[in-house]
Parts: sequence; structure tokens; C-alpha cells
Amino acid sequence: MITVTPCMRFSKTYVSGAIVIDPILREDDRGHFCRTWCAQEFRENGIDFSPVQSNTGFNIRRGTVRGMHLQLAPALEAKLIMCSQGSLFDVVLDMRPDSASYLKWSYVELTSSNRRMLYIPEGCAHGYQTLEDNTAIMYLSSQYYAPSAARGVRFDDPSFGIQWPLTATAISEQDRHWPLMKEEGGLPW
Repeated sequence: MITVTPCMRFSKTYVSGAIVIDPILREDDRGHFCRTWCAQEFRENGIDFSPVQSNTGFNIRRGTVRGMHLQLAPALEAKLIMCSQGSLFDVVLDMRPDSASYLKWSYVELTSSNRRMLYIPEGCAHGYQTLEDNTAIMYLSSQYYAPSAARGVRFDDPSFGIQWPLTATAISEQDRHWPLMKEEGGLPW
């Protein structure tokens, strides 16, 4: 077996299975290099993640909110989120009724300069708010996008109490109108 030199630090969050990943930069007079995904290193840190799709998004305005999104079975997806330009407040919300951290949320500030990443486990909703203009996000997904399995919950649902750092300046009609937990008497699906 080949031994892989650790190139990332893995830290737990308040949400069971959600992990903050800090790449270890290899720097010299040319700049830097860092690893952003390694199947062996992820497995050694308890993450079974096999990406099948890569996505990017660009946000013009500071304060833009996207989320909270997830996919239901049979298209459950895990995600590895990173910020390639600008900065964002990235949130994971546990929507798994059998989880010890059910309905709890955690956040991490992802920036193009800190190169930090957030691993979102299956069954958790994901969303973010841009902290500056012209912010870009990139993420790997363990499942193909399946419109029939796509769901969401309101970013401002008081049942979760997510404390967004800024007033939302832009949000889609879809994200603005996901049902509230209280209206549905529980999960809205």
C-alpha cells in the first residue's frame, strides 16, 4: 500500500458528519500548491466520498443568499464546498431525523485566500451567503442533480435560527418560498 502524506487537516462541526477541511499549503517563491481532495485521506478521516459531478456558481452582490438545498433518496448527495473567489458564510443544516444533531446548523467562512472547505454529508441542507461582491463557489457532489429529488427549506425559518451575518440582498423566488417547518408540522416533504 502506498502511504499518502497528509495534506489536509480535518475538524468536526456541530453537525454530525459535517467536516471543515483545511488544505496544507506547500509554498515557495513561485506561489503555492495544495490538495483539495484525496480519496485515501478522506477515508482515513471517516469520510466516504466519491464525487461524480462538479459545479460552480458566481454571485455578483454581497449579501446574496442561496439555499437551503438538499436532495432526498434515492438521490441523496454529499458535497465538498470551496470558495474560488471572494468570501462566503457557508451553512450546513442537519435534516436527518435519526441524527444526534437533527435540525442543528453549523457554519464556516470560506474564502479564496483561506482555501478552507466544508464537507456536507448526505441528508443535510446546504446554503451560503456572499460576504463580498463577485464571489464564486465550486463544489463536488457525490450524486447527479435530480430535479425530482431536489428539496429545500427556508433560509430564514425561525425553527432553525440560522444567524446570517448580513441582510439578504438577493435571493431566488424558489428559495424565498420554501415552506416553513411550523406550517408543515415538521419536514416539508
